[in-house]
Amino acid sequence: MAETEPRFLLDVMCGGLVAYLRMCGYDTAYAGERGLEADDDLLAVARAEERVVVTRDVELAGRLPEERSILLAAREVEDQLAELSGAGVSLELPDEPTRCGRCNGRLERVEPEERTPEYAPDPSGTGVWRCLECGQLFWKGSHWERVRETLSRTSQ
Repeated sequence: MAETEPRFLLDVMCGGLVAYLRMCGYDTAYAGERGLEADDDLLAVARAEERVVVTRDVELAGRLPEERSILLAAREVEDQLAELSGAGVSLELPDEPTRCGRCNGRLERVEPEERTPEYAPDPSGTGVWRCLECGQLFWKGSHWERVRETLSRTSQ
């Protein structure tokens, strides 16, 4: 993913999008994970970290330049994904995952000779990635395919 890709900050009304955007490779912060409740605090973080705010709050979106916010109307996640796609956000899974869906940390590939816990596949036969921040393991399993199918239904 290019360095010029937008970095997002999702308010608490858009939390269902967090994992999708991270799986698509976007650096995505979530207000709920950071304890950001007040609009002023959320806006301060968005400005300091140069993030685009994704919100359903008309008043909050109105406090930012148009290019620094995406206002969503939908409540359902699939409809919100469609709105993001319509706003020009590319919603495609990368060939290799780059972001942790849990904490937004960067992922590194687990070497084929490394051992993984029992719940994870053997990295010598399946690509496995580890989050550099929280240690969570990821691989392209059934969840990856469900997300791909959802994104294909919602992308324009």
